[in-house]
Amino acid sequence: MRFDALNRLWESVRASSHDFDISTQVFPNLDVDRVSNDLGLATKGAERGSVDEPSSDSAGLDEIELAVVERVEEEKKAAHQLLEDEMRTFSERLTNLDFDGQFVMTKQTNATTVTDYIAEWQGGIDQLHGLRRALDDAERERTSFRRDHRLDRAARTQSTTIKVLKILFLVVCVIFETGFNGTFLAAGSDQGLIGGTTLAAGFSFLNIGSATLAAFWVKYSRHRSVAGKLFGSAIVILYLAFAGSINLALAHYRETSETLFGKAGQEVIRRLHDAPFQLDDIESWILFGVGVSFSIAAFIDAWFLADPYPGYSGVEARLGKRRATYVETRLHLIERLQDVRDEYTNKITEIVRGLGARKREYDAIISHRGRIVQLFEEHQNHLERAANLLLATYREANRKARSASPPKHFTESYRLERIKPPYKLIGELNDDELSESIKRARDELTDQAQRMADEFAKAVDRYHNLDKLHPDQVDVQTQA
Repeated sequence: MRFDALNRLWESVRASSHDFDISTQVFPNLDVDRVSNDLGLATKGAERGSVDEPSSDSAGLDEIELAVVERVEEEKKAAHQLLEDEMRTFSERLTNLDFDGQFVMTKQTNATTVTDYIAEWQGGIDQLHGLRRALDDAERERTSFRRDHRLDRAARTQSTTIKVLKILFLVVCVIFETGFNGTFLAAGSDQGLIGGTTLAAGFSFLNIGSATLAAFWVKYSRHRSVAGKLFGSAIVILYLAFAGSINLALAHYRETSETLFGKAGQEVIRRLHDAPFQLDDIESWILFGVGVSFSIAAFIDAWFLADPYPGYSGVEARLGKRRATYVETRLHLIERLQDVRDEYTNKITEIVRGLGARKREYDAIISHRGRIVQLFEEHQNHLERAANLLLATYREANRKARSASPPKHFTESYRLERIKPPYKLIGELNDDELSESIKRARDELTDQAQRMADEFAKAVDRYHNLDKLHPDQVDVQTQA
């Protein structure tokens, strides 16, 4: 599939890297009063002080102080576990951003997309070559036709609209002649108006149809060959004879059908043989004249449907069709390449925008992680202060109840052993390295978009160059 690497990169950048929102977990503060009450520090301090425990020379923490330290250490371990869970979540979210995968896919896209685009427009070149050769054949055919028939003019062609109008005119002639003749023949038909109209329609089709066919065949009288001229001249004579005969027959039929009915056809044939121009009624002559007029009108209309020289319109029509096919196909291929280029450019824009969004998300994760680490450090400071407050509560109660001097360590503050959280994971890119990699990827994608634009211009130029490789044929002899 073409542009597969680009589509994979596009889908990858569009996809969300996680399915949860950024949130900050606050480490809960230790409730000093509650812990003091739970451990009974004031009571136990007074009880042990009344018996001078711990002894004045005691160097280490007693069991009550150790219980306080143990409780604080448990809180520190719980907070550290929460920190590790958060750090694991941050690591997963950073991994899901998959910048390395994006950069690899960008390189793959850069390596294949332009190649796919070149293959796209080269396929169009192959298609246009065949159509251009077919157009050349049609041009050579027209050139040979004009040379062989010594034609020094362009073919007279009609637009589709004009052709349709001329054909409609022939149809109208048939309809009007049928209606006109039907009113004259209805009186002599035993079926009345329906019978007269049916008979008139048959005469109209013969009259208009013969004129139309004759208009095409008479053109052979203009042919360069002697045989063509003889054929065309013969068609002229046959057409005139047929048009006159069929309209005379219609006029005679009108006169005989009113009295003879079933034998009217035989009487018409006899009259055409013995006295074809002997018509007794002025309406019969009107019928004859109208029929001849419709025939001549149809002949003239059909004559101008195509070029007066026989065969010239067909040659020009084949050339025009192949030229239109070639031009339309070239336009379609150019539009297709333009659509592909625009689609690629839009995807590149989305990819670049997506990389920027992922970088902002990366910055947010790093910032959030830093805040969590800072909160953990502050929480350890809080635990140290809480431990000293708890110890102070116990020691103060012990000191007041004692008769002997308190141990020396009662004056010392407790120092909580800190856990140093990692600010950066192993193998993690720093901000400068990541920004540089994203900039490099953006530049590569932008360069690819520019190369696509250059290939589009090259493809359009190659398409148009086919006309230079296959110039339109010019009939030098005809022009001379």
